[in-house]
Amino acid sequence: MKIAFFSTKTYDKESFLTYGRKSEHEFSFFDAQLDHKTVTLAEGHEVICSFVNDRIDEYILKKLSQIGIKLIALRCAGYNQVDLQSAKKYGIRVVRVPAYSPEAVAEHAFAILLTLMRKTHKAYNRVRENNFSLEGLTGSNIHGKTIGVIGTGAIGKAFCRISKGFGCSILAYDLHQSQEMKELGVQYLELNEVLKKSQILSLHCPLTPETRHLINGHSLGIMPNGVILINTSRGALIDTKAVIKALKSKKIGFLGIDVYEQEEHIFFKNLSEEILEDEQISRLMTFPNVLITGHQAFLTHEALEQIATTTLENISSYQRGDVLSNEIKAD
Repeated sequence: MKIAFFSTKTYDKESFLTYGRKSEHEFSFFDAQLDHKTVTLAEGHEVICSFVNDRIDEYILKKLSQIGIKLIALRCAGYNQVDLQSAKKYGIRVVRVPAYSPEAVAEHAFAILLTLMRKTHKAYNRVRENNFSLEGLTGSNIHGKTIGVIGTGAIGKAFCRISKGFGCSILAYDLHQSQEMKELGVQYLELNEVLKKSQILSLHCPLTPETRHLINGHSLGIMPNGVILINTSRGALIDTKAVIKALKSKKIGFLGIDVYEQEEHIFFKNLSEEILEDEQISRLMTFPNVLITGHQAFLTHEALEQIATTTLENISSYQRGDVLSNEIKAD
C-alpha cells in the first residue's frame, strides 16, 4: 500500500526503511505536520501515518475521505488527537501502536527524577566550565521515598518495578488494579490518598476528558509541600498555570516534564534562532527546579523498532482484511 508519513524525522525514516524493507508497502516521507494546509500531500496514497501531535479533526478527515484514504495508522499509543466520531462518519479506520517498549518511557521518567534530585545537569554544566565546586549541588536520596504512580498500565508498571529496585514505597491509583503490581508490593489507594501521601508523583495515565488537568489548583493543594512531580504521559494532564503558581509558592519542590499541553507548536522543532512566543513554557524554564525534555521519552532504538514493526503490521492486516487488533473506535 502507498503510505504517506507526516511529521517525519530522520529517526522515523531510518526505522521504517530498516524494518519495512521486506514489506511490499511504498513510503512517502513528509517533514510537514499534518494540518489543514498539508493534508493534500496525502493525494495518491492509500494510508496516512501520523504522529502524536498531528491533530486530525473533522476538516482533515473529510479531506482525507475525499482523497480516498481509508486508514490512518498512528505510530504512537495516544489517540486523543483524533476525532474518532468524524473518522467513523467518513468511513476511515484508525489503528495505533498500543505499547512500544514501556521501559523506554519509564526509564526516561526515572532519568528525569534522578537528574532533578541529584542535580547532575547542573554539575555537568559546571564541570564543562572547569568549575568543580560542590556548593549548591546537595541532593536527596530516592531510596526510602514514597512514590505515587497515577496509572499502572504497561508504562506505569515498568515505572513501579524501577521504583521497587530503588527501595521506594509505592502507592498507586488506577481504575483497574493490577494483581501483578499488588504482588510487587504496590498499594492501591483512592486518588486523593495517593496525592496526599506521595513525596514523588509520576503520571502514567491516558488523556481523557476525565483526566484533563488532573493536576490542578485543587489537587496540588492536597499534595505535601515540596512534592516532586514527573509527567512523561500527556501534557494536558497538567494545568500549566496552576503548576507555575505552585512552583512560585514552593508547593512543588521539583517539576520534570517530557510533555507539555501546547507542545504541538514547539516540540520536535529547532527554534534556537527564534523567540519563544509561548509565555507559559518560557516561564517554566526560568525556574531552577524545573527540567523539561522535548517529548523524547519514547526515543530508543528498541522503541523505534517496535513502533515501525507494529505500524506496518497494522497496515498489512488491513490490506489482508484481517481483524485489526489495534483498531480504535468511537464510543
